[in-house]
Amino acid sequence: MSIQHWLARLSILLLAGALTVLIEFAGWHSFGLIGFTLLGLCVSIAGVYWFLARRGFLRWAALALAVLAPIGVAVLFAAHNHLWVAIAVIAILLAAAAAARAAMGPVTRSTHTVDRQAHRPKRAYLIMNPRSGRGKVAQFGLADKARALGATVALLDGPGYVDVAQLARRAVADGADLLGVAGGDGTQALVAGIAADAGLPFLCISAGTRNHFAMDLGLDRDDPSACLDALTEGIERRIDLGRIGGRIFVNNASFGVYAELVRSPAYRDDKRGTTLAMLPDLLSADGTHKLKAETPAAVIEAPQAILVSNNPYEISDIAGLGSRDRLDTGRLGVIAVKVASAAQAVSLVRADRGTGLTVLESREITIDAPSDEIPVGIDGETVLMPTPVRCSIEPKALKVVLPKHRPGRPAVREAFGWNKLLQLASGVGGGRPPPG
Repeated sequence: MSIQHWLARLSILLLAGALTVLIEFAGWHSFGLIGFTLLGLCVSIAGVYWFLARRGFLRWAALALAVLAPIGVAVLFAAHNHLWVAIAVIAILLAAAAAARAAMGPVTRSTHTVDRQAHRPKRAYLIMNPRSGRGKVAQFGLADKARALGATVALLDGPGYVDVAQLARRAVADGADLLGVAGGDGTQALVAGIAADAGLPFLCISAGTRNHFAMDLGLDRDDPSACLDALTEGIERRIDLGRIGGRIFVNNASFGVYAELVRSPAYRDDKRGTTLAMLPDLLSADGTHKLKAETPAAVIEAPQAILVSNNPYEISDIAGLGSRDRLDTGRLGVIAVKVASAAQAVSLVRADRGTGLTVLESREITIDAPSDEIPVGIDGETVLMPTPVRCSIEPKALKVVLPKHRPGRPAVREAFGWNKLLQLASGVGGGRPPPG
């Protein structure tokens, strides 16, 4: 019997304990209190949505509603002398939720195509941005270590604008047999596209701030110098690239709310204020950039946000994105969010994600809007692109070189499901390690 089974049983035992405490100390009318509690939760979520989607008096009235709803529930429990019961039950439920989440276990991951031994490059050309990742290039001595391994290093530390694409193309023309980047994902994508076009291997060095691409390649994000081991003892793997218009992306392209916010000149200086000021227009169904997404299999009308990724993300909840299981499936991942009412805002946080979330895969997708151009966030950089915008996948277009010894991708737990929890508690399923 695995730890997952025991955690599932502990979770169910704690749920039963919470219900027992509630009935024992609050009586059978506690079920009425449960109903009021659930109602208060829904009112709070609706109040948050109205706060984000409205202006003026309605915005602040909605905020008051969101704050006062849980206070009203607490007052109701206190009026029946059951406030301590509510606190105890909440604590037990939190423990039950933690045990249930831990019981889900790791996501079963697919096996990549067979890696091959990489040839040691003779004329490796690495582009390094000293400003990226708060100075990781200097902090880890990446330039000196790369030169000691025989690589040519171009530092982007001069005054004024440096054309990275021109540097990379010149290196190809001069006979480089490997291109690499120590910098952010936007620069990684730019040079990766040039490497793919030239048929050269590409080395990702995790010297950026977020390093999403490096994470999904399983590289060491704490010590970017470990990536340089690929120059002497590396393996080669074929991965896909995403294309949007004439640009390559290695992670994702975002449309709608997020791209609009980041595009605003005021966003960098005042993220919170700019977000609150712009969200009512962006969440409105009559927004300037009312989007429409179309794939060969589906049409998504008027979502507020769309994320198109180079291979699908593992999604365990709507709060964020995990890593990508693979980078060689030949499919784009598509996530679209549509919240047009408070009811949809409430449904979106349900276990089934509600009607406001669309998740699918496709080889291509077209995003259109009534305007001639729309902002698009491409690997963290926002640009304006003419509509319609077409995204596609280029299967196994890039040869990446990876160090033989690397941490691998972070573990990801499966999304919570009642059926899964009950199966584990009964001793069915779980306990099997994911494939290597």
